[in-house]
Amino acid sequence: MSTPLQITFLGTGTSSGVPMIGCNCEVCTSVHKKDKRLRSSILIKSSTTTIVIDTTPDFRYQMLRSHTQQVDAIVFTHPHKDHIGGLDDVKAFNFFSKKDMPLYVNNITLNGIKKELHYAFTEDKYPGVPSFDIHLIDDIKFTIGDIEIMPIKVWHLKMPVLGFRIGDFTYITDANKIEASELEKIKGSKVLVLNALRKKAHISHFTLQEAVDLSLQLKIPKVYLTHISHQMGLHDDINKELPSHIQLAFDELVLDL
Repeated sequence: MSTPLQITFLGTGTSSGVPMIGCNCEVCTSVHKKDKRLRSSILIKSSTTTIVIDTTPDFRYQMLRSHTQQVDAIVFTHPHKDHIGGLDDVKAFNFFSKKDMPLYVNNITLNGIKKELHYAFTEDKYPGVPSFDIHLIDDIKFTIGDIEIMPIKVWHLKMPVLGFRIGDFTYITDANKIEASELEKIKGSKVLVLNALRKKAHISHFTLQEAVDLSLQLKIPKVYLTHISHQMGLHDDINKELPSHIQLAFDELVLDL
């Protein structure tokens, strides 16, 4: 039997967030709460374990907004700035827990983090810098507390990115190609979160239609789209165009699975 989970969308926006700096389009000037998107990340809670997938540049605010006071581990999809840029703020959890923060990363992401936070990996660390307990992952299942996680390899143009299946829930961001063998890992999920940047074609992200087509191919009962840009359109307008079981996610949406 799957472990009951609560999923909170900490952010559902693309790398620039929504609204985008300097933009006066109808989405960026919308007053609707669901048109305001921090960078993409989720919080996963079981009865005993709390994990975050990716630390965006909005990580500090995301933790404050969600009233998160404890994180048992952080799991990373890939090393782009919008997915690791808030990692320095883990130092607050270090301070209160008196423990290193476990990070679950593949080699390419670890190398990116070491470049981004070089000062956290020196022998003579400055007082107060964040501290980590590194766990290397690849394509093998791993467990954090009572949460079992299956990595799913997807492609972000030429960069390998990790998606994750946790019980009946699958989370995939920053992808524009998924090989057949990895699609098999997604099949049977009850809930899929999949990136959909915009309607117009993009070099390294699924479009809205591509995400919808893949979701229908996989026959997932409930699908939420994330990593959304201001070019997608207004939240409510886009949802009216979509099948009822495929909808845009929004910041602070909570799923109980």
